Amino acid sequence: MDIDGAAALVTGGASGLGEATARRLAAAGARVAVLDMNLDAAEAVAAEIGGLAAACDVSSAEGAEAALAAATQAHGPARIAVNCAGIAESRMMINRDGPMPLDEHRRVIEVHLIGTYNICRLAAAAMCELPPLDDGERGVIVNTSSIAGLDGSPGAISYVAAKAGIAAMTHPMAWELGRHGIRVMTIAPGVFETPMALGLREDYIERMRQEIPFPKRFGEPAEFAGLVETIVTTPMLNAEVIRLDAGLRMTS
Repeated sequence: MDIDGAAALVTGGASGLGEATARRLAAAGARVAVLDMNLDAAEAVAAEIGGLAAACDVSSAEGAEAALAAATQAHGPARIAVNCAGIAESRMMINRDGPMPLDEHRRVIEVHLIGTYNICRLAAAAMCELPPLDDGERGVIVNTSSIAGLDGSPGAISYVAAKAGIAAMTHPMAWELGRHGIRVMTIAPGVFETPMALGLREDYIERMRQEIPFPKRFGEPAEFAGLVETIVTTPMLNAEVIRLDAGLRMTS
């Protein structure tokens, strides 16, 4: 798909991977809607890229519908949807204070897994109504999992479960939407220089760096955004989960 002139949605677009993606798509000519809970930050990014900002709680049906309606009114139905929204609230199931409160687990699942599905269902429904492009394509959805969801790393069961669920949706969602000319891909990043990752303990951050084969550094959000661009512009990329992790395996 040619990005130039296409309407795009990016959730979590006010910071980190989402911000880098919004900037990359806008630089390629897309009309970008920056969707985020932090409206002030979303407006700042949108102002710099000539896009639209909308407050969006991806886990809310009504909130997501309102945000996508605003984006559609401004830019038309999106042919590109990228889900980067997420929270870092995940901890040990059992600790010295007892079991993790169930509401904390529920919130992580709601934002990451249910939120991703929520945006996918709404964006895909709108894409189905678009006229096909010359090659029959109507749209592309790119979701964000994590290598934690693929490797089953300990210490963050809620986050792992949510990200594993996002990866698991990829193939069946692509098969279901393929008849409408919509592709679905998922990126499973390793550790990236984002506010979420940099909020981890310094000793954990350093240990993670040492376990990365090469390059021995955290990923840069612009590298994630570059892969999104490659996915959007490469029609044969469909129904797959791509690790973007410099060879890191989270086994302990």
